[in-house]
Amino acid sequence: MRVNIVEAEPAADFEVIERKGVGHPDSLSDGLAEALSAAYSNYTLENFGAVLHHNFDKVGLLGGRSEVNFGRGRMTSPIRVLINGRTSNSFGGTEIPVEDIIVRTTREFLGARLPKIDPEQDLTFLWNLSSGSSPGQVDASSDKESYRRHWFAPRDLSDLRELDHLACNDTSIGCAYAPLSPLENFVLEVETELHQRHDLPWLGTDIKVLAVRGGRTVDITMCLPQIADEVPDLAAYTANIATARELITRLAEKLLPGHEISLFTNTRDNLDIPELYLTATGSSIESGDEGLVGRGNRTNGLIATARPYTMEGACGKNPVYHTGKIYTVAAQRIADDLAAAFGTAFRVWVVGQAGRELSNPWQVMVAHEGPVDTALVEAAVKTSMAGVHSITDAILAGSVQLY
Repeated sequence: MRVNIVEAEPAADFEVIERKGVGHPDSLSDGLAEALSAAYSNYTLENFGAVLHHNFDKVGLLGGRSEVNFGRGRMTSPIRVLINGRTSNSFGGTEIPVEDIIVRTTREFLGARLPKIDPEQDLTFLWNLSSGSSPGQVDASSDKESYRRHWFAPRDLSDLRELDHLACNDTSIGCAYAPLSPLENFVLEVETELHQRHDLPWLGTDIKVLAVRGGRTVDITMCLPQIADEVPDLAAYTANIATARELITRLAEKLLPGHEISLFTNTRDNLDIPELYLTATGSSIESGDEGLVGRGNRTNGLIATARPYTMEGACGKNPVYHTGKIYTVAAQRIADDLAAAFGTAFRVWVVGQAGRELSNPWQVMVAHEGPVDTALVEAAVKTSMAGVHSITDAILAGSVQLY
């Protein structure tokens, strides 16, 4: 691999940072895709000794319909779950219960994330699974059969080429940076403050935070959904907003000392009509909104558009060899380790080439803001990439943040 190490100017003195909460339709799609990949991977690993070929990174959620009023809310049409992707449906002639795995996992995941829904009644499935091979198979007869011929129906472990030669599936990029800024830490901390440190049964999970900083001035806009069953009237609704504003303001003062902070909440509310962010489930997925994998938070939980950024949707990708997934996690590990070792900011890009050994990326770009020992940086990058295979185990164990 080629490791390029350059000194970079510090980031400009402004930030634009967004986070979609765990109940946002895009976050739900990311989480579901990853849950499906993990469930399928662990099933095939346990039953056949390997993670079989699959990808769920094009899964989507299509909004249902709901009816809400003060004191009550209910689903009137189900959330549609678009199961879009590819799976191996058999191994050595043994059929894999793909649909059973998907339905069970989906109901468990969305039932936990949206406890106000009935997972049996409020979800319906739209199936669009394929087992088509990626480009590359030549169908003409040959003494040397293409390994892709059995890509999604392996006869035995010898048909899984990655067990002997673990290569990038695609030409793509993973990128990351470290450390997080105070404002980024604040944006991440908001959900913990509201959902874990305080008992707010009226607060839904489809929170959105958008923060803009220029110098010492910080403007924050937040969307705070309320659950109709827990809100008896308009006075309670406005009191709940006041409670949340007080908690958020205190958190901002704690994590962003010396900044001038302006907070805006539920800016589309019209109390006169009233038109409010009042929901049956705590998420806009109940009322026509839609979610797709890859449109939500990056793997550090943020959408920080003034930072290194890639459109790779890591969730649902195969955790063994999908370049966009493995290299995104690898880049974050490298950035975190280097920032801790040298006490300065790093930005890292890991660039893969389709077919190239996964542990030997085509190029790694490292930008640092403070003084470093470049020989030690390069050695650290190579050591980290040599252990890239461990990322698969960490992902399947659920110990890697991906959205």
